[in-house]
Amino acid sequence: MDYLERYEIPLNGMKMGSHRFEFKAGKKFFEQIENTEIKEGSVDVVVDLVREERLMDLHFDLVGKVVVPCDRCNEPIEVEIKGKERLILKLGDRFEEEDDEIQIIPESLHTINLTPFIYEYIALLIPVRKVHPEDAQGNSQCNPEILKKLRELNEKKEVDPRWEALNKLKNNSEN
Repeated sequence: MDYLERYEIPLNGMKMGSHRFEFKAGKKFFEQIENTEIKEGSVDVVVDLVREERLMDLHFDLVGKVVVPCDRCNEPIEVEIKGKERLILKLGDRFEEEDDEIQIIPESLHTINLTPFIYEYIALLIPVRKVHPEDAQGNSQCNPEILKKLRELNEKKEVDPRWEALNKLKNNSEN
């Protein structure tokens, strides 16, 4: 059995009305995703689905933690995520995306795999800037060796002669 099949919802025989599905996105889930910065995590995903005649209204509630590389030192950092998302699946002839919240799926589909939606919603909840926090004394908790190397590289900054020439032109035009 393919691991990601556990994130499928059966559509055949689903009665009209409300249904609840609970999933866990853990380390094995993220290992199945290609080209992701998320190394591992533990995210509880609750999907409340309302089935109507020609559509399904899904409400995702996501809470947990993921491990991603720090933007400063590239060491793993645990990031808490929490959010709600909505997805409307309309029945139609073929797969088509109307907008971020509305997807058309073929009527002939027997199951829908929520893996891409769960992953996308988790990825969107990760902050843009991911950096280790500072301790009580205001010191970064990033890898100290990396921070030292970054300071050294910053101090050795040599100015490219082309930029220096442009700066002279800029300064002359301002005067």
